[in-house]
Amino acid sequence: MKHLILLLLVCFTTTAFAQTASTDTQLVEAPGLSSDEEKLLLMDMTLQMETADAINQMYNFKFARAEQQFRWIKQKYPTHPLPYFLMGLSQWWKIMPNVENERYDVRFTQYMDSTIYFAERMLSADESNAEAKFFLSGAWAFKSRLHSERKSWRKAASSGKKALEYLELKGEKKALSSEFLFGDALYNYYAEWVPENYPLLKPVLMFFPDGDKPLGMQQLKEVANNAFYTRTEAQYFLMRILALDENKPYEALRLSEYLHKTYPDNPYFHRYYARMLYTTGQYTKLEETSKNILDKIDNKMPGYESISGRYAAFYLGQMYDVLNKHNDARKYFIRVIEFAKSTNDLDSGYMLYSLLALGDMAKEDGDERQAKRYYKEVKKYGDRGHSAHSKARERLKEM
Repeated sequence: MKHLILLLLVCFTTTAFAQTASTDTQLVEAPGLSSDEEKLLLMDMTLQMETADAINQMYNFKFARAEQQFRWIKQKYPTHPLPYFLMGLSQWWKIMPNVENERYDVRFTQYMDSTIYFAERMLSADESNAEAKFFLSGAWAFKSRLHSERKSWRKAASSGKKALEYLELKGEKKALSSEFLFGDALYNYYAEWVPENYPLLKPVLMFFPDGDKPLGMQQLKEVANNAFYTRTEAQYFLMRILALDENKPYEALRLSEYLHKTYPDNPYFHRYYARMLYTTGQYTKLEETSKNILDKIDNKMPGYESISGRYAAFYLGQMYDVLNKHNDARKYFIRVIEFAKSTNDLDSGYMLYSLLALGDMAKEDGDERQAKRYYKEVKKYGDRGHSAHSKARERLKEM
């Protein structure tokens, strides 16, 4: 059920753009929609031009600069779901670098509830309003994603079901804009991917529409190339799918490099770029990129924290270990352990393999006492079925 929620109900978000706001996050009671608000704002080219810089600032984690523009949209369209969705999604991107961070949960939920409230008003006035369905599906899907991260499975399933109720796989929205294809693309891909990878879920999926992975990929690429609001979100999902599901690391690398260079201060894109450099063995670029991540953590850049540090330090440790630069490798493996302990991720592979590597280096240096201490820590923190655990047991038996 967890994977069904995470990959099927949760992932079918229909849009994402935006930014933080320090204004009131409660529901706003207001009179009926004005004539301007009855238009499809997602297709308003003037509004797109006015908000383009703000959206780019958001993805580059310059929240204060983007916030001013999003507040202006809220003032101009106080009863339209768009500004509330923008504000809610800003909270989501604050969560993204570390999904365990619950600091922004309440404000995120309030903004999404406001989005739902005003979108439902639009839909009650016009039951065929594609834009209202767009926001309803997106808001419920994001709420479902947050519930799943908090392991509230029943709430995640309920919110995900509501998201799917408004997600149409055909109809008028395809004629409107690439924006409206985003939810379809993710659904088409994952609705086929899930049963392929989790056969036990096939009986449950009988109640959902059929998926189409090739069509989903085609739609996702169209959104990534042509959409305005949803383009970067589509690129994010496309990058992950290429890296994790389609086994196309070099395509994922190119996309991760583009996202990092476009938004150089986005910690999530930064560390994913480092990850793909590590995966493809491009050590020269990896060294510079990983050290840059650690520098930004040391300088307390927004969003740069222990998880990104754990990634970067591990990549550097592994790289220097392969190059037989053990003093440098040791320094970075120790940082991995410090980062992992600061977030209580004691059983993470990054920490276990760092401890194992430190043990191997101590053994090579003739310090068997220190080596045994590191190997015993692997056994202490790692699950017995973990490969690092079995390797540590073997090392101890040899000694």
